[in-house]
Amino acid sequence: MTEARRIVVKVGSSSLTTASGGLDADRVDALVDVLAKVRSGGEKEIVLVSSGAIAAGLAPLGLTRRPKDLARQQAAASVGQGLLVARYTASFARYGVRVGQVLLTTDDTSRRAHYRNAYRTLDQLLAMGALPVVNENDTVATDEIRFGDNDRLAALVAHLVRADLLVLLSDVDGLYDGDPSKPGTSRITEVTGPESIAHVEIGSAGKAGVGTGGMVTKVEAARIAAAAGIPVVLTSASRAADALAGRDTGTYFHRTGRRSADRLLWLAHASTPQGSLTLDDGAVRAVVEGKKSLLAAGVAGVEGDFVAGDPVELRDTGGRAVARGLVNFDAKEMPRMLGRSTHELAKALGPEYDREVVHRDDLVVIR
Repeated sequence: MTEARRIVVKVGSSSLTTASGGLDADRVDALVDVLAKVRSGGEKEIVLVSSGAIAAGLAPLGLTRRPKDLARQQAAASVGQGLLVARYTASFARYGVRVGQVLLTTDDTSRRAHYRNAYRTLDQLLAMGALPVVNENDTVATDEIRFGDNDRLAALVAHLVRADLLVLLSDVDGLYDGDPSKPGTSRITEVTGPESIAHVEIGSAGKAGVGTGGMVTKVEAARIAAAAGIPVVLTSASRAADALAGRDTGTYFHRTGRRSADRLLWLAHASTPQGSLTLDDGAVRAVVEGKKSLLAAGVAGVEGDFVAGDPVELRDTGGRAVARGLVNFDAKEMPRMLGRSTHELAKALGPEYDREVVHRDDLVVIR
C-alpha cells in the first residue's frame, strides 16, 4: 500500500452530504485535506471517484429524499454536479491543486474508442498535475446503460488508469462478519479471495438513504479490482488518512488475479448483452473448462436482436450465464447455423461462415 504510486479513491454520497440533501462543506474539506497531503510530495497521483451529485441537488430543488424516477434523478444530478465540482475546486484550491471533471457513461468503458479517449484524458490530467474528479454522467445515463453505482465505476476506473491501489470510502470502517451495529461482530481485516467471506451475510442499503450502493456493491467492486490485480482497501471516510498511509484500518482485499486485457474487463463488468446463446453441455465444457472458442455446432438456441460485434451472454441449458463474448454473426443468421460444423456451414453457405461464433480472445468466463 505504501508503495502505491497511482491511487484511485472512491467516496460515497453518505460521506459528503447530509441525509436531507446538500453538501457538507466540512466533510468535503476533511477529505480534501487528506488527499492533498498524500499527493503533496509529488510521488503519488490521486484519481477521485466521487458520488454525491444527486444527493447535492436534492435540497436546492426542494426534494426531501432521493427520487425513484429517473427523470428527477437526472434533474437533481444536473443541479448537484455543478455544486459538487465547485466545492471540490474551491477546497483543493487551498492547496494550489487544480481539479478536472470527468463524467463517464458505460459507453466510455464498453466502446473501445471511448475507452482509449477516457484513458488519455485521465492520464494527461495526472501528467499535468491536476486531480481528476470522476463521476457517472447521471444527467444522460438511462436505466439500461448506467453503472448503477460508483463502486463498480471506481473498480473499472482503477483498471482504466492502471492504478496500484483502490481505496473505497464509506460510512462503515470495513467489512464485518455480521451487522456492525450489533454486539459480537468483528471487522474482517483481510480478504484473500471469495472463499474468505463466503460465510458472511453482506448488507445492502446504507443508513443515510442518499446513495445507491451499500456493502454488497463495495465487496463486488473489490472483487472486480482484486481479480484484475489491484489491491483494495475498504474503510470509512474518517479513516482515509490511515488507509492511504498504510496503517491497519478497514478491510484489505489482496490481489486474486493479474491485469487482464481491457476488453475482457469491460466485457465482463461494463458491457450490456444484446442477446444470448444457449450452449449444449459439450460446448459449455469446451468454453468454461477447455478455454476454447464457441463454434456453431455447440449452439442450441438463440435469443435477442444483436449484430456482429455485439456482446452476448452464453448460457447453459438450464439458463445460467457461464460466459460473455463478442459474437461474429447477426442474430438473424444464427438459426440456420445451430448445431452445424464450420466445415458444413462453409460448404453450404460460403467461406465467410468458416469461423467461430465467438472467438476465445473475445470471450470471458463469468461463472
